[in-house]
Amino acid sequence: MKHEFVEFIPETIAQDTIYISIPFATAVHLCACGCRQQVVTPLAPSGWTLSFNGTISLHPSIGNWSFPCQSHYWISDDEVIWARRWTPKEIAAEREEDRSEQPIKPRWWQKLERRR
Repeated sequence: MKHEFVEFIPETIAQDTIYISIPFATAVHLCACGCRQQVVTPLAPSGWTLSFNGTISLHPSIGNWSFPCQSHYWISDDEVIWARRWTPKEIAAEREEDRSEQPIKPRWWQKLERRR
């Protein structure tokens, strides 16, 4: 998979290219299975993290559970590494865990809330 650093995500997304916008802390690519669904990964400590050393890696894995393909893979060193297909029960458990996690608020936001 090729990578391209951009300010704004282009309107036309090329297959096998991941676009990374540092100003908007977002990475976008078309699903690696070829179904052409757009995959958006917000980059944040509580979301996906991006590593760059000449190649890009995203962590954690990308699970496209809401897509018909339900593909699951990692992007590591510009390569797609396929994971096994998850069962509906595993997908439901992961979604429940995601809902239960509270986002971590920045320290300045916590101080502001205490003043109220």
